[in-house]
Amino acid sequence: MPLSLPHPARRTRTGRINRRLGAALLVLVTVLSGCTAETEAPKDSRIELSVFWWGGDRRAELTKQALDIYTQRYPDVTFKFTWQGNAGYYDRLSTEAAAGNAPDLFQIDDNYLTEYAQREILLDLTDYVRADLLDLRKLPSGLAQSSQVTGRTVAAAAAENTPGLIYNKSLLARLDLPEPQIGMSYEDYLEWAEEVTERSDGKVAGTMDPSADYKALWLWLRSQNKELYRGRQVGFTESDLTRWFDLWRGARASKAAPKAEVIQPANSGDVTKQLVASGKAATSFVWSNQLSELQKLTKDKLGLVSYPGDPKAQWARASLYWAGFRGTRHPETVVHVIDFLVNDARAGAILGTERGLSANLDVRKTVEQSLTDESMKLSVAFETDMTERFGAAPVPPPKGHATIKALLIQAAESVQFGQATSREAAAAFISQANAALTS
Repeated sequence: MPLSLPHPARRTRTGRINRRLGAALLVLVTVLSGCTAETEAPKDSRIELSVFWWGGDRRAELTKQALDIYTQRYPDVTFKFTWQGNAGYYDRLSTEAAAGNAPDLFQIDDNYLTEYAQREILLDLTDYVRADLLDLRKLPSGLAQSSQVTGRTVAAAAAENTPGLIYNKSLLARLDLPEPQIGMSYEDYLEWAEEVTERSDGKVAGTMDPSADYKALWLWLRSQNKELYRGRQVGFTESDLTRWFDLWRGARASKAAPKAEVIQPANSGDVTKQLVASGKAATSFVWSNQLSELQKLTKDKLGLVSYPGDPKAQWARASLYWAGFRGTRHPETVVHVIDFLVNDARAGAILGTERGLSANLDVRKTVEQSLTDESMKLSVAFETDMTERFGAAPVPPPKGHATIKALLIQAAESVQFGQATSREAAAAFISQANAALTS
Protein backbone atom coordinates (compact mmCIF):
# COMPACT_ATOMS: atom_id res chain seq x y z
CA MET A 1 0.00 0.00 0.00
CA PRO A 2 1.57 3.34 -0.99
CA LEU A 3 2.11 5.84 1.81
CA SER A 4 0.56 9.29 1.59
CA LEU A 5 3.48 11.23 2.98
CA PRO A 6 5.19 14.55 2.22
CA HIS A 7 8.17 14.19 -0.09
CA PRO A 8 11.59 14.96 1.45
CA ALA A 9 12.41 17.52 -1.22
CA ARG A 10 9.37 19.55 -0.18
CA ARG A 11 10.46 19.47 3.45
CA THR A 12 13.55 21.48 2.52
CA ARG A 13 11.46 24.68 2.62
CA THR A 14 11.32 24.46 6.39
CA GLY A 15 15.12 24.66 6.59
CA ARG A 16 15.18 21.73 9.07
CA ILE A 17 13.86 18.16 8.99
CA ASN A 18 10.99 17.75 11.41
CA ARG A 19 12.68 15.08 13.47
CA ARG A 20 9.55 13.69 15.04
CA LEU A 21 7.87 13.39 11.63
CA GLY A 22 11.06 11.92 10.24
CA ALA A 23 11.11 9.25 12.94
CA ALA A 24 7.47 8.41 12.25
CA LEU A 25 8.13 8.17 8.53
CA LEU A 26 11.07 5.90 9.18
CA VAL A 27 8.97 3.49 11.24
CA LEU A 28 6.30 3.38 8.52
CA VAL A 29 8.79 2.88 5.72
CA THR A 30 10.59 0.25 7.77
CA VAL A 31 7.43 -1.82 7.97
CA LEU A 32 7.31 -1.87 4.18
CA SER A 33 10.99 -2.23 3.36
CA GLY A 34 12.21 -4.57 6.08
CA CYS A 35 15.01 -2.18 7.10
CA THR A 36 16.23 -1.87 10.67
CA ALA A 37 14.68 1.24 12.24
CA GLU A 38 16.43 3.57 14.66
CA THR A 39 13.89 2.61 17.31
CA GLU A 40 16.31 3.02 20.21
CA ALA A 41 17.83 6.31 19.12
CA PRO A 42 16.63 9.49 20.88
CA LYS A 43 14.47 11.61 18.60
CA ASP A 44 16.82 14.56 18.93
CA SER A 45 20.06 12.61 18.44
CA ARG A 46 22.60 13.78 15.90
CA ILE A 47 23.39 11.55 12.95
CA GLU A 48 26.76 11.15 11.22
CA LEU A 49 26.63 9.36 7.89
CA SER A 50 29.74 7.86 6.35
CA VAL A 51 30.09 8.57 2.61
CA PHE A 52 32.51 6.78 0.29
CA TRP A 53 33.37 7.32 -3.38
CA TRP A 54 36.21 7.07 -5.84
CA GLY A 55 37.57 10.02 -7.79
CA GLY A 56 40.08 12.82 -7.75
CA ASP A 57 40.46 15.94 -5.64
CA ARG A 58 37.97 17.92 -7.72
CA ARG A 59 35.23 15.34 -7.19
CA ALA A 60 35.99 15.32 -3.47
CA GLU A 61 35.81 19.09 -3.26
CA LEU A 62 32.46 19.31 -5.06
CA THR A 63 30.88 16.40 -3.18
CA LYS A 64 31.85 17.93 0.15
CA GLN A 65 30.46 21.31 -0.88
CA ALA A 66 27.13 19.77 -1.87
CA LEU A 67 26.79 17.82 1.37
CA ASP A 68 27.80 20.88 3.38
CA ILE A 69 24.65 22.50 1.99
CA TYR A 70 22.65 19.55 3.28
CA THR A 71 24.13 19.97 6.77
CA GLN A 72 23.39 23.71 6.70
CA ARG A 73 19.74 22.86 6.12
CA TYR A 74 19.67 19.92 8.53
CA PRO A 75 22.25 20.61 11.26
CA ASP A 76 21.50 17.30 12.99
CA VAL A 77 23.02 15.42 10.03
CA THR A 78 26.77 15.53 9.39
CA PHE A 79 29.06 13.46 7.20
CA LYS A 80 32.29 11.53 7.45
CA PHE A 81 33.97 11.58 4.03
CA THR A 82 36.26 8.92 2.57
CA TRP A 83 37.44 8.72 -1.03
CA GLN A 84 40.20 7.11 -3.05
CA GLY A 85 41.22 6.22 -6.58
CA ASN A 86 39.28 3.64 -8.56
CA ALA A 87 41.92 0.94 -8.11
CA GLY A 88 41.05 -1.14 -5.06
CA TYR A 89 37.82 0.72 -4.38
CA TYR A 90 35.52 -2.29 -4.68
CA ASP A 91 37.92 -4.55 -2.80
CA ARG A 92 37.74 -2.19 0.14
CA LEU A 93 33.97 -1.77 -0.12
CA SER A 94 33.43 -5.53 -0.30
CA THR A 95 35.65 -6.16 2.70
CA GLU A 96 33.86 -3.55 4.80
CA ALA A 97 30.44 -4.85 3.76
CA ALA A 98 31.41 -8.41 4.71
CA ALA A 99 32.40 -7.11 8.16
CA GLY A 100 29.06 -5.29 8.48
CA ASN A 101 30.60 -1.81 8.59
CA ALA A 102 30.26 -0.56 5.01
CA PRO A 103 29.67 3.18 4.55
CA ASP A 104 26.09 4.36 4.93
CA LEU A 105 26.16 5.94 1.48
CA PHE A 106 28.51 5.14 -1.38
CA GLN A 107 29.17 5.47 -5.08
CA ILE A 108 28.77 2.46 -7.37
CA ASP A 109 28.66 1.81 -11.11
CA ASP A 110 27.07 -0.76 -13.40
CA ASN A 111 30.13 -3.01 -13.24
CA TYR A 112 29.06 -4.09 -9.76
CA LEU A 113 25.46 -2.92 -9.28
CA THR A 114 23.90 -6.33 -9.96
CA GLU A 115 26.52 -8.24 -7.97
CA TYR A 116 26.18 -6.02 -4.91
CA ALA A 117 22.37 -6.18 -5.11
CA GLN A 118 22.45 -9.98 -5.28
CA ARG A 119 24.85 -10.10 -2.35
CA GLU A 120 22.32 -7.97 -0.42
CA ILE A 121 24.83 -5.23 0.27
CA LEU A 122 22.59 -2.51 -1.17
CA LEU A 123 19.68 -0.90 0.64
CA ASP A 124 16.42 -1.74 -1.16
CA LEU A 125 14.95 1.61 -2.23
CA THR A 126 11.82 0.24 -3.92
CA ASP A 127 9.29 1.21 -1.25
CA TYR A 128 10.92 4.58 -0.71
CA VAL A 129 10.34 5.32 -4.41
CA ARG A 130 6.75 4.09 -4.17
CA ALA A 131 6.17 6.27 -1.12
CA ASP A 132 7.61 9.29 -2.95
CA LEU A 133 10.42 9.56 -0.42
CA LEU A 134 12.92 9.13 -3.25
CA ASP A 135 11.70 10.96 -6.34
CA LEU A 136 12.92 9.55 -9.65
CA ARG A 137 10.14 11.09 -11.76
CA LYS A 138 12.34 13.82 -13.22
CA LEU A 139 14.85 11.30 -14.55
CA PRO A 140 14.50 9.92 -18.08
CA SER A 141 12.51 6.70 -17.74
CA GLY A 142 15.35 4.55 -18.98
CA LEU A 143 17.72 6.13 -16.46
CA ALA A 144 15.36 5.42 -13.57
CA GLN A 145 14.92 1.82 -14.76
CA SER A 146 18.67 1.32 -15.02
CA SER A 147 18.90 1.29 -11.22
CA GLN A 148 16.60 -1.73 -10.93
CA VAL A 149 17.85 -5.27 -10.38
CA THR A 150 15.23 -8.02 -10.62
CA GLY A 151 12.51 -5.39 -10.34
CA ARG A 152 13.90 -3.74 -7.21
CA THR A 153 15.32 -0.20 -7.14
CA VAL A 154 18.70 -0.55 -5.47
CA ALA A 155 20.36 2.78 -6.31
CA ALA A 156 19.69 6.17 -7.89
CA ALA A 157 21.57 7.57 -10.86
CA ALA A 158 24.09 10.20 -9.76
CA ALA A 159 24.55 11.37 -13.34
CA GLU A 160 23.93 10.35 -16.94
CA ASN A 161 26.08 9.75 -19.97
CA THR A 162 25.93 7.86 -23.24
CA PRO A 163 28.55 6.72 -25.75
CA GLY A 164 29.82 9.44 -28.07
CA LEU A 165 31.88 9.40 -31.24
CA ILE A 166 34.25 12.32 -30.77
CA TYR A 167 35.86 13.59 -33.97
CA ASN A 168 38.41 16.18 -35.05
CA LYS A 169 36.46 19.04 -36.64
CA SER A 170 39.59 21.06 -37.46
CA LEU A 171 41.22 18.15 -39.27
CA LEU A 172 38.12 17.53 -41.39
CA ALA A 173 37.97 21.22 -42.30
CA ARG A 174 41.62 21.13 -43.37
CA LEU A 175 40.94 18.03 -45.46
CA ASP A 176 37.72 19.53 -46.87
CA LEU A 177 35.71 16.51 -45.77
CA PRO A 178 32.21 16.34 -44.26
CA GLU A 179 31.72 15.64 -40.58
CA PRO A 180 30.21 12.31 -39.46
CA GLN A 181 26.47 12.36 -38.90
CA ILE A 182 24.06 10.78 -36.44
CA GLY A 183 22.59 7.65 -37.98
CA MET A 184 25.45 6.84 -40.38
CA SER A 185 25.59 3.13 -41.19
CA TYR A 186 28.81 1.34 -40.34
CA GLU A 187 29.40 0.81 -44.06
CA ASP A 188 29.12 4.53 -44.78
CA TYR A 189 31.17 5.38 -41.72
CA LEU A 190 34.07 3.14 -42.70
CA GLU A 191 34.04 4.47 -46.28
CA TRP A 192 34.22 7.97 -44.83
CA ALA A 193 37.08 6.93 -42.50
CA GLU A 194 39.02 5.44 -45.40
CA GLU A 195 38.73 8.72 -47.26
CA VAL A 196 40.07 10.61 -44.23
CA THR A 197 43.15 8.36 -44.23
CA GLU A 198 43.68 8.89 -47.96
CA ARG A 199 43.24 12.68 -47.83
CA SER A 200 45.73 12.93 -44.96
CA ASP A 201 48.26 10.87 -46.95
CA GLY A 202 48.11 8.20 -44.29
CA LYS A 203 49.26 10.53 -41.53
CA VAL A 204 45.94 10.26 -39.66
CA ALA A 205 43.71 7.18 -39.69
CA GLY A 206 40.02 7.86 -40.22
CA THR A 207 38.82 5.96 -37.18
CA MET A 208 39.87 4.25 -34.00
CA ASP A 209 39.32 0.49 -34.04
CA PRO A 210 36.86 -0.09 -31.16
CA SER A 211 36.66 -3.88 -31.48
CA ALA A 212 37.95 -4.21 -27.89
CA ASP A 213 35.37 -1.74 -26.56
CA TYR A 214 32.40 -3.44 -24.92
CA LYS A 215 30.10 -0.46 -25.34
CA ALA A 216 30.80 -0.23 -29.08
CA LEU A 217 30.07 -3.95 -29.43
CA TRP A 218 26.93 -3.57 -27.33
CA LEU A 219 25.51 -0.78 -29.49
CA TRP A 220 26.38 -2.67 -32.68
CA LEU A 221 24.49 -5.68 -31.31
CA ARG A 222 21.51 -3.56 -30.24
CA SER A 223 21.25 -2.16 -33.77
CA GLN A 224 20.54 -5.79 -34.74
CA ASN A 225 18.01 -6.31 -31.91
CA LYS A 226 20.47 -8.26 -29.78
CA GLU A 227 22.00 -7.50 -26.39
CA LEU A 228 25.38 -7.93 -24.79
CA TYR A 229 23.80 -10.15 -22.13
CA ARG A 230 20.89 -12.54 -21.87
CA GLY A 231 20.47 -13.37 -18.22
CA ARG A 232 23.71 -14.95 -16.98
CA GLN A 233 25.05 -15.59 -20.48
CA VAL A 234 26.24 -13.41 -23.32
CA GLY A 235 23.37 -12.41 -25.57
CA PHE A 236 25.08 -13.06 -28.89
CA THR A 237 26.67 -15.91 -30.80
CA GLU A 238 30.15 -16.85 -31.89
CA SER A 239 29.09 -15.88 -35.43
CA ASP A 240 28.05 -12.41 -34.26
CA LEU A 241 31.37 -11.76 -32.58
CA THR A 242 33.27 -13.13 -35.58
CA ARG A 243 31.47 -10.61 -37.80
CA TRP A 244 32.34 -7.82 -35.36
CA PHE A 245 36.02 -8.70 -35.35
CA ASP A 246 35.98 -9.10 -39.16
CA LEU A 247 34.39 -5.66 -39.55
CA TRP A 248 37.38 -4.03 -37.87
CA ARG A 249 39.93 -6.37 -39.41
CA GLY A 250 38.69 -5.05 -42.75
CA ALA A 251 38.99 -1.47 -41.50
CA ARG A 252 42.62 -2.06 -40.57
CA ALA A 253 43.30 -3.73 -43.93
CA SER A 254 41.87 -0.73 -45.81
CA LYS A 255 43.80 1.62 -43.49
CA ALA A 256 40.57 3.25 -42.34
CA ALA A 257 41.83 2.21 -38.88
CA PRO A 258 45.50 2.19 -37.79
CA LYS A 259 47.80 -0.69 -36.94
CA ALA A 260 47.48 -2.72 -33.76
CA GLU A 261 50.50 -1.00 -32.15
CA VAL A 262 48.72 2.34 -32.47
CA ILE A 263 45.35 1.02 -31.34
CA GLN A 264 46.43 -0.88 -28.24
CA PRO A 265 47.19 2.04 -25.88
CA ALA A 266 43.62 3.31 -26.32
CA ASN A 267 41.97 -0.08 -25.68
CA SER A 268 42.05 0.47 -21.91
CA GLY A 269 39.72 3.47 -22.21
CA ASP A 270 42.28 5.88 -20.74
CA VAL A 271 41.18 9.31 -21.96
CA THR A 272 44.74 10.58 -22.30
CA LYS A 273 45.57 7.73 -24.71
CA GLN A 274 42.64 8.26 -27.08
CA LEU A 275 43.71 8.62 -30.70
CA VAL A 276 41.57 11.70 -31.42
CA ALA A 277 43.63 13.51 -28.76
CA SER A 278 47.01 12.13 -29.82
CA GLY A 279 46.27 13.00 -33.45
CA LYS A 280 46.63 9.42 -34.68
CA ALA A 281 42.98 9.03 -35.71
CA ALA A 282 40.16 11.38 -36.65
CA THR A 283 37.70 9.75 -34.23
CA SER A 284 37.54 7.99 -30.87
CA PHE A 285 34.74 5.86 -29.40
CA VAL A 286 34.33 7.18 -25.84
CA TRP A 287 31.67 8.55 -23.47
CA SER A 288 30.01 11.77 -24.55
CA ASN A 289 30.79 13.56 -21.28
CA GLN A 290 34.53 13.04 -21.95
CA LEU A 291 34.50 15.64 -24.70
CA SER A 292 35.65 18.43 -22.41
CA GLU A 293 38.57 16.40 -21.05
CA LEU A 294 39.64 15.34 -24.54
CA GLN A 295 39.39 18.90 -25.82
CA LYS A 296 41.99 19.96 -23.26
CA LEU A 297 44.45 17.51 -24.81
CA THR A 298 44.46 18.97 -28.32
CA LYS A 299 44.53 22.39 -29.97
CA ASP A 300 42.20 21.18 -32.72
CA LYS A 301 38.46 21.70 -32.31
CA LEU A 302 36.54 18.51 -31.51
CA GLY A 303 32.95 17.56 -32.34
CA LEU A 304 30.51 14.94 -31.09
CA VAL A 305 27.90 12.60 -32.61
CA SER A 306 26.46 9.21 -31.70
CA TYR A 307 28.16 5.96 -32.61
CA PRO A 308 27.44 4.68 -36.13
CA GLY A 309 24.17 2.81 -36.61
CA ASP A 310 20.62 3.47 -35.43
CA PRO A 311 20.75 5.98 -32.54
CA LYS A 312 17.94 4.02 -30.87
CA ALA A 313 20.60 1.48 -30.00
CA GLN A 314 21.84 3.98 -27.41
CA TRP A 315 20.15 4.69 -24.10
CA ALA A 316 20.33 7.00 -21.12
CA ARG A 317 22.99 5.35 -18.99
CA ALA A 318 23.90 6.10 -15.41
CA SER A 319 27.55 7.04 -15.36
CA LEU A 320 27.49 6.40 -11.60
CA TYR A 321 24.93 5.66 -8.89
CA TRP A 322 24.38 6.59 -5.28
CA ALA A 323 23.48 3.60 -3.12
CA GLY A 324 22.90 2.95 0.56
CA PHE A 325 24.24 0.11 2.71
CA ARG A 326 21.58 -2.42 3.62
CA GLY A 327 22.94 -2.56 7.14
CA THR A 328 22.85 1.21 7.79
CA ARG A 329 21.33 2.29 11.11
CA HIS A 330 19.86 5.36 9.39
CA PRO A 331 18.00 4.19 6.27
CA GLU A 332 15.48 7.02 6.02
CA THR A 333 18.19 9.66 6.38
CA VAL A 334 20.34 7.92 3.75
CA VAL A 335 17.40 7.96 1.33
CA HIS A 336 16.76 11.62 2.08
CA VAL A 337 20.39 12.46 1.28
CA ILE A 338 20.27 10.49 -1.98
CA ASP A 339 17.10 12.37 -2.93
CA PHE A 340 18.89 15.64 -2.19
CA LEU A 341 21.93 14.75 -4.31
CA VAL A 342 19.75 13.72 -7.25
CA ASN A 343 16.99 16.34 -7.15
CA ASP A 344 18.18 19.49 -5.41
CA ALA A 345 18.97 22.33 -7.82
CA ARG A 346 21.63 23.90 -5.60
CA ALA A 347 23.37 20.57 -5.08
CA GLY A 348 23.21 19.98 -8.83
CA ALA A 349 24.75 23.37 -9.55
CA ILE A 350 27.66 22.57 -7.22
CA LEU A 351 28.23 19.05 -8.52
CA GLY A 352 28.01 20.30 -12.11
CA THR A 353 29.07 17.77 -14.72
CA GLU A 354 32.03 16.20 -12.92
CA ARG A 355 30.32 12.80 -12.67
CA GLY A 356 28.37 13.28 -15.89
CA LEU A 357 25.22 15.21 -16.77
CA SER A 358 22.67 15.77 -14.02
CA ALA A 359 20.26 12.84 -13.87
CA ASN A 360 17.31 15.11 -13.03
CA LEU A 361 16.25 16.87 -16.26
CA ASP A 362 15.12 20.04 -14.49
CA VAL A 363 18.40 20.28 -12.57
CA ARG A 364 20.25 19.65 -15.82
CA LYS A 365 18.65 22.74 -17.37
CA THR A 366 19.78 24.82 -14.41
CA VAL A 367 23.33 23.47 -14.62
CA GLU A 368 23.43 24.00 -18.37
CA GLN A 369 22.66 27.71 -17.95
CA SER A 370 25.67 28.12 -15.67
CA LEU A 371 28.20 26.36 -17.91
CA THR A 372 31.08 28.34 -19.40
CA ASP A 373 33.03 25.42 -20.92
CA GLU A 374 32.02 25.32 -24.60
CA SER A 375 32.87 21.63 -24.89
CA MET A 376 30.69 20.79 -21.92
CA LYS A 377 27.87 22.87 -23.39
CA LEU A 378 28.15 20.81 -26.56
CA SER A 379 28.15 17.60 -24.56
CA VAL A 380 24.99 18.63 -22.69
CA ALA A 381 23.28 19.70 -25.93
CA PHE A 382 24.16 16.36 -27.52
CA GLU A 383 22.78 14.40 -24.56
CA THR A 384 19.60 16.47 -24.56
CA ASP A 385 19.10 15.88 -28.27
CA MET A 386 19.76 12.17 -27.86
CA THR A 387 17.13 11.92 -25.11
CA GLU A 388 14.44 11.98 -27.81
CA ARG A 389 16.28 9.30 -29.82
CA PHE A 390 17.20 6.85 -27.08
CA GLY A 391 15.89 3.31 -27.17
CA ALA A 392 14.82 1.29 -24.15
CA ALA A 393 17.49 0.76 -21.53
CA PRO A 394 18.75 -2.80 -21.03
CA VAL A 395 18.84 -4.34 -17.58
CA PRO A 396 22.06 -3.63 -15.67
CA PRO A 397 24.94 -5.96 -16.56
CA PRO A 398 25.14 -9.22 -14.57
CA LYS A 399 27.76 -10.17 -12.03
CA GLY A 400 31.03 -10.67 -13.88
CA HIS A 401 30.67 -7.67 -16.20
CA ALA A 402 34.12 -6.34 -15.34
CA THR A 403 35.63 -9.72 -16.24
CA ILE A 404 33.75 -9.76 -19.56
CA LYS A 405 35.16 -6.36 -20.48
CA ALA A 406 38.69 -7.59 -19.82
CA LEU A 407 38.11 -10.79 -21.82
CA LEU A 408 36.85 -8.77 -24.80
CA ILE A 409 40.01 -6.66 -24.82
CA GLN A 410 42.10 -9.82 -24.70
CA ALA A 411 40.17 -11.43 -27.57
CA ALA A 412 40.14 -8.31 -29.75
CA GLU A 413 43.85 -7.70 -29.29
CA SER A 414 44.63 -11.28 -30.28
CA VAL A 415 42.93 -10.51 -33.62
CA GLN A 416 44.46 -7.05 -33.94
CA PHE A 417 47.97 -8.46 -33.56
CA GLY A 418 47.30 -11.45 -35.81
CA GLN A 419 47.66 -14.00 -33.01
CA ALA A 420 44.22 -15.50 -33.72
CA THR A 421 41.60 -15.44 -36.46
CA SER A 422 38.33 -13.65 -35.81
CA ARG A 423 36.53 -16.98 -35.37
CA GLU A 424 39.17 -18.43 -33.06
CA ALA A 425 39.10 -15.34 -30.85
CA ALA A 426 35.29 -15.29 -30.85
CA ALA A 427 35.03 -18.96 -29.88
CA ALA A 428 37.52 -18.53 -27.04
CA PHE A 429 35.71 -15.44 -25.78
CA ILE A 430 32.24 -17.03 -25.78
CA SER A 431 33.50 -20.03 -23.83
CA GLN A 432 35.42 -17.96 -21.27
CA ALA A 433 32.69 -15.32 -20.91
CA ASN A 434 29.86 -17.77 -20.24
CA ALA A 435 32.04 -19.62 -17.73
CA ALA A 436 32.78 -16.34 -15.93
CA LEU A 437 29.11 -15.33 -15.86
CA THR A 438 27.94 -18.61 -14.34
CA SER A 439 30.74 -19.09 -11.84
